Formats: sequence, structure tokens, C-alpha cells
Amino acid sequence: MSQKPRVYITDFITDDLSVEKRILGGIAEVHALGATSEVELKGRIEDAACLMVYHFLGIGAETISRLEQCRLIVRCGAGIDSVDCAAARKKGIAVANVPDYGIEDVADTAIGMMLSLTRGTHLLNSRLRSPRGEWSYTQAAPLYRLRGRTFGVVGLGRIGTAAAHRARALGMNVAFYDPYVADGSERVAGAVKAGTLNDLLSRAHVLSLHCPATPNTIGMIGHEQIARMPRGSFVINTSRGLILDTSAIAPAIRSGQLAGAGIDVLAKEPPPGDDPLIVAWRDPADSCHDRIIITPHAAFYSEEGLVDIRVKASESCRKALLSEPLQNVVN
Repeated sequence: MSQKPRVYITDFITDDLSVEKRILGGIAEVHALGATSEVELKGRIEDAACLMVYHFLGIGAETISRLEQCRLIVRCGAGIDSVDCAAARKKGIAVANVPDYGIEDVADTAIGMMLSLTRGTHLLNSRLRSPRGEWSYTQAAPLYRLRGRTFGVVGLGRIGTAAAHRARALGMNVAFYDPYVADGSERVAGAVKAGTLNDLLSRAHVLSLHCPATPNTIGMIGHEQIARMPRGSFVINTSRGLILDTSAIAPAIRSGQLAGAGIDVLAKEPPPGDDPLIVAWRDPADSCHDRIIITPHAAFYSEEGLVDIRVKASESCRKALLSEPLQNVVN
């Protein structure tokens, strides 16, 4: 009897794989490797028919060169910067992502961070628990009503649009910068289209990042861009860590240029303990301590969303194994 093709889940998912086996069990063997770095994959995935890659590691050209039977690499998420798509294309391997999972969850997280920061909830909770300062709202003063202020979106894709709708429901004005969306998209989102990034920055009381990491977006928000924002504004990043230069955050908060930041994604995860942002965030004596929210790349997560991504990734692998037309191919 011939061996079934093998599908490997490289990282993150390490349970009984009941979701994946329900969809793939009849046509493939499914194995979870539980790797935390790409080097741990050597000697373990060379016979893969499909790979599912989450967010603990990347798949580079050297790894791809060893894949002799692989039909598909699924990036289990929207971002594709962790897979060398060009190398996969050269090898004849399709790369697909899962762009339509967790939309509500990430948008909710961005808005939740915004509300916790702009209403002083995080700051007051942090200071009073320590305890530091008097039992009074004045510790968070000045705070300003959100209605009528501008929620600035960088990247009006699925999640950016969902965040925009939520901000509008709070009475905020919404503006966005995205040179890749067609004219008229602003009508769907109920937003104003900024002609340039600088135009958006100059009006954004809250800047929320919702774009992929590409050569054009990596490092696009840093010291210079934050300096263009209104004094006392906020930055939220639930997209990709490389888009925001986090070395700009603590100095901007200390100077009062920023009043706070909510960050779910970092360039390196988990971050080194000596990262200046992490040092400031952990130090109660630093003025940044109560004004920064950091979460561990968790914005995508809900029980429903996690099942969605596992199902969609497994269905992509099933199509590849059955030689059916693939969806969401990015290379």
C-alpha cells in the first residue's frame, strides 16, 4: 500500500489535530512539528506534500530548496513576508495565505487598545494598582472625547475597513491612506481618502496600522512620521512588527508627542529583554510604563477565529492534494 502524502504543521499548533484530520485524514497524514525556529525543520519536512506555517518561524530559500514533493505552502495568516515566495515560485511550489480569518478579532483588538488608551483606563488601572498617585481621574488628565476626532487607518483592506466601521460607530471621523485601493473605497468605508501618508499623519488623533509588510511599508512609521502627528496622539499596531520602528515610541511618549501606544506585533517575537521599548514598558519609574500596551501577537485570537484559520488552511491543502484550483495564491 502506498504511503499517504504528508502534511506538516511547522509551528504553533501542537494539539490532537482533530480539525486538520477531519478535513485531510482521508487523503493525507497530518503531523505537527512544534518547531520554534526554521533550523528545527531540517530533516523533518523534506517529504512534505504541503506545509502549514504559522508565526513562530519563517520559510526561506534554503528550506524550500529541500522540498522535493511539496505542492503548497500555506501561510496561516494574512501576512506573507515570512515565506520566500520567489524561491517557492522558482521551485514550482504555490504559496497561499488565509486573508479572511480573524478580521473581527483584529479590528476589535485595535479599537479595544484605542479605547483603553484614549479613555485613560489602562493608565489609571496601572498606576492605582501599584499603587502610585492619588485616587483620582486627574492622574489621566487631560483626556479628550473621541467623537469628532480622527481615526487614521494605514491600509484599507479587510481589517482596516472593519476597524474604520467600528471607529465611525464611536462618532469618530475616519481617514485612511492606501495607494493600492480603488477610488470609491472611501465611500464603502465611510472614510476620507488621504492623498499622502503625511496628509493622514497630520490629522490622525489615533493612527492604526493595518497593512502587510512589504519593501514599501517596512519602517514606514518612525521618528519622522510620529513627529508629524498632532501632539498627544496615539499609535496602534496590530498588523506587522516591521512596519513600526518601535525605537520611536518611548521618546515620543516621554516628550508628550504621543500620549500612548498599543502594540500587538514586534519585529522580533518574543522581544529581547534589552529592547528599549520593552525596558520602558516594564519600568514603573519610566513615564512610558503606564502609556504602552503590549500583547504577544494575540490580536488574531478568538476560539472561533482559531478554528476558522485551521479549517481554511486545511481546505487549501486538500485542494492542492486533489489537484483542484487553489485560492488566495500569492506567488
